[in-house]
Amino acid sequence: MKDKDIRLTAEHPEADLKHIVKGMARKGLKPVPTKTSISLRVDHDVLEWFKAQGTGYQSRMNAVLKAFKEISAI
Repeated sequence: MKDKDIRLTAEHPEADLKHIVKGMARKGLKPVPTKTSISLRVDHDVLEWFKAQGTGYQSRMNAVLKAFKEISAI
């Protein structure tokens, strides 16, 4: 099939490179564990610093907590 033969629709839009890369990176890995929603109080300046790093700040906060958990287990 050639590019000119591909019809894009709302149901089948053009592929997003980020989505494709995520799928390739996940192949063969264990499923991502589900996350639990909680209410957490953090200092205002800490939250603002994470938010200033851009979108995904909650995931980065989770990564920091996970890293702390892993080094604390040593």
